[in-house]
Amino acid sequence: MHTYIALLRGINVGGNNKIDMRQLRRAFVEAGFSDVRTYINSGNVIFSSDKDTTAVQTDCKTLVAERFGLNIAVAILTAEELADALAHAPDWWGGEPDSKHNAIFVIPPATAADVCAEVGEIKPEYEKCAYWGKLIFWSAPMKTFSRTRWATVSKRATYQKITIRNSTTAFKLAELGKNEQGNDAKRE
Repeated sequence: MHTYIALLRGINVGGNNKIDMRQLRRAFVEAGFSDVRTYINSGNVIFSSDKDTTAVQTDCKTLVAERFGLNIAVAILTAEELADALAHAPDWWGGEPDSKHNAIFVIPPATAADVCAEVGEIKPEYEKCAYWGKLIFWSAPMKTFSRTRWATVSKRATYQKITIRNSTTAFKLAELGKNEQGNDAKRE
């Protein structure tokens, strides 16, 4: 049994792609996933399954399409993958309160290297960027955010290959995934 984190792309943003988290949780349970929990209103689901990542990604995408009528991308990673990525986060990521710190989750088959190459070289005077596994770490001061390369990612085709959460959400999802992994071990 593996603990997974599903990040639904573009849920409940700007009044679009509305999904009630209680209904989403219920749909995951009815689809056969166990220990299902959601976190905040942006389509973050923590759950357990004995399937591999590829099968879980397909199942989640199909579930959202069939139950909610939305054809959206879903990033899937194990709790271990998220914990490992966050353990390798750069020192500059997540700490400066006057900066924006994004966790940019890459949706396979895209890779972090491909996405970074498509966005282009950062503007080091305004932003910092690094990646580990399926997670891109990006930070920029709020006062110069609009001058960064990544500020315009939503206007590029690359945007369809990622889903973005802030650093606080990324750390909370890792905590919830870790707690669930402990429960998995107790059940085995």
